[in-house]
Amino acid sequence: MLELYPEDVRAIGLLPLLGSLLVGLSALSLVAANWQGLPEWLRIGLLLGGFLGAYASGEFFLRRGNSSVGIGLVGLGLILFGAAIILTGQMYQLIGYDVTGLVAWAVAGTLLTYLYRSRFLFVLTVVIGGVVQGYTTGQLGAFSYAAAILTAGGLGYYWWRLPDVLLGGVLASGLLWQTGLLIGHLHAKITWFFVPAMLIYAAGDWQTDRPAGRALQGPPLITAFVFMLGLALYGEVGSYAGMLRPPLLAYVAALVFVFALSLAGKRTRDRMGSATDWLLLLPGFYLPGGLPLAIASLVVLYAYSGAVLWRAQVEQNPDRITLGTILFILTTMVAYFKLTWEFMDKSLFFLCGGVLLLGLSWYLRRRNARASSR
Repeated sequence: MLELYPEDVRAIGLLPLLGSLLVGLSALSLVAANWQGLPEWLRIGLLLGGFLGAYASGEFFLRRGNSSVGIGLVGLGLILFGAAIILTGQMYQLIGYDVTGLVAWAVAGTLLTYLYRSRFLFVLTVVIGGVVQGYTTGQLGAFSYAAAILTAGGLGYYWWRLPDVLLGGVLASGLLWQTGLLIGHLHAKITWFFVPAMLIYAAGDWQTDRPAGRALQGPPLITAFVFMLGLALYGEVGSYAGMLRPPLLAYVAALVFVFALSLAGKRTRDRMGSATDWLLLLPGFYLPGGLPLAIASLVVLYAYSGAVLWRAQVEQNPDRITLGTILFILTTMVAYFKLTWEFMDKSLFFLCGGVLLLGLSWYLRRRNARASSR
């Protein structure tokens, strides 16, 4: 019976990691509640003893072969190390003027990730980098380029050498978060966000591990699709479109450069079929604001959704077919509520949408059947 129900190692392995986080939060809350009443020497002793003890305990369990508990304790030590930096900075009024200590927290997380080669420490360090950057931009009115380079270069190189699907998505999300903070700090047009975002996408084209590379490309594509949905929903507002237009030549030149890098990677790795992803980056916001912009955005969304379905049918990928259908339905819903609510009978609109989906499905199946017969 035990052989029929194998042990779920991953699920059980998460328990020590989550337990370490809860223990860390409990210890922090207990110390914080009584922090002001403790003498200074005891505070320093608690801070040093906390994270050094966690590191030592983690190493002890790792040497005994209990990697889950060991990594959980090392992660707890990293959390306590950051808490020690913050509390020490508050004691001596350092954090409010300089973010170097918080960057050291991210450096420690990166070093521990390389040392232990842990996915948990990788994810934790990406989160720490985002927290450091959020504090820097929100409280100090600055942007920590050191934290950004550390995340992109240090963790990015780690992921490149040890590609992983989960870590690819986490890394891309963390980098996009910091990119958004940079755009806000510079008070730049928000469409500049997509130049570094698509640089992340292009890096995925050069990755030899296709699933990991695609995971890195997922977050940039999601943000681009959501942005295009926003244009379709609010493109009728002229002021909204005016907020999106950076200098034409500079923006298009930067985007074309990244596009060339992406195509070179696709050609090298024989993935030219995914070039249709760049449909979402067509700079339609340079069109006059109003109904033309909304319609152009919907055309792009339909083209992209159709391309996803086309590739899914060619590759016989059921997951991609599901994704393409969901994107098609989302686009149709936006078109319905924005453009056809007052101009077309609801039943007729749904009939047209259903016929279009059925027709596309029939054509793709017929094309696949012809290819199989050859």
